[in-house]
Amino acid sequence: MSQVIDTSATRRPDGTHRVVITGMGAVTPAGVGVDALWDAVMCKRCCIDTISHFDHETFDVHVAGEVRGFDPTEHGLSKKEARRFERFVQYAIVAADEAMAQSGIDMEQEDPTRAAVIFGAGIGGIDELQNGFYTLHDKGPKRVSPLFVPTMIGNIAAGHLAIRYGMRGECIDVTTACATGAHNIGAAVRSIRHGYADMALAGGSEESVNPICIAGFANLGALAKVDDPAQASLPFDERRCGFVAGEGAGAVVLESLEHALARGAKPLAEITGFGSTGDAYHMTAPEPSGEGIQRAMLQALSEGGFTPADLGHVNAHGTATPANDSTESHALLALCGEEEGRKVPVVSVKGTTGHTLGAAGAVEAIVTALSVANECVPPTTGFAQPDPDCPVNVLTEAKTGYPQKVALSNSLGFGGHNAVLAISPC
Repeated sequence: MSQVIDTSATRRPDGTHRVVITGMGAVTPAGVGVDALWDAVMCKRCCIDTISHFDHETFDVHVAGEVRGFDPTEHGLSKKEARRFERFVQYAIVAADEAMAQSGIDMEQEDPTRAAVIFGAGIGGIDELQNGFYTLHDKGPKRVSPLFVPTMIGNIAAGHLAIRYGMRGECIDVTTACATGAHNIGAAVRSIRHGYADMALAGGSEESVNPICIAGFANLGALAKVDDPAQASLPFDERRCGFVAGEGAGAVVLESLEHALARGAKPLAEITGFGSTGDAYHMTAPEPSGEGIQRAMLQALSEGGFTPADLGHVNAHGTATPANDSTESHALLALCGEEEGRKVPVVSVKGTTGHTLGAAGAVEAIVTALSVANECVPPTTGFAQPDPDCPVNVLTEAKTGYPQKVALSNSLGFGGHNAVLAISPC
């Protein structure tokens, strides 16, 4: 039953809606579920292992962050769905089912036209794309599946989620490479904040552990060519030599605070700000000064009414590539000042999961929300040897008993896409 809510507590000073998280779901190399992800991150468990999805003998890269032993039929998908849907769609559905269940939303009691789905993929159905090319080349055009296009396209995860839950509001896929998950959440926040929707299912998904994908990233020089899984992804460490490809999905249910309280829901955390900028610099490299990253972080803080002095911690993009970690470090120092910037706790989850690309921003937003809700900052798996070129406070052990006003979750994508979410406890 709906409750009468005092809107003075549910609106921002400018009259727009406050936006809260009421449900979270994840599928990651740590396993299925948010609890598996959180436990792995807090315990500094490396979930990277030798590639099992394909024969990698002739490749330069032999490790990845796979979702191992994943059977979609054990997690709510029918056999037909498991057969027809690409892995990135399967991961999205399982993560979304968990988020929707935690939120307690009953779509039969909701106005479906006020429920949005804003969910993306950085690459989309790369398996189907590769297999379709093989079929065309080996067997001819008549043998290409009639479902090739709707199976492969990146927006189809959002489409299937809308169909699954009967959500008939805005349904879009924002694709910004490795910033995809964060940009989809940010777009959903804006849609709710300005009254276009009461709620949204948002996040990102990826199935990047694939032969052509691994080969392409490896030949670009972006991947760590280290055979020991525990030594492959080393964010901010002076030994870092590239990222480790990962896969999975992160999903969040967002609502206006007014809508959540009216139905008796308990918010998990609040998204208080969103920053989105472009580097306008290079196809793959971040702009060396980090000005675009700094500006996105400042936008996210300012939108929530915070200053850099309020910053509790940063969940960094932290890919373990030499350029990313250095640039992101200097952006934080520019934001907070040299002295204060060196004190702000920093974490990257990519030592645990690898880089889940289009899912990363959503997965990391979930970890950030849990961090502020539990008054802690997780450690960074793999980090052991500080790099003088990354002069920030990367934690080797969890910081607990640490209340925070706001934390930032950073995501950066090829093409110069920067997305930052400001997340606060409720």
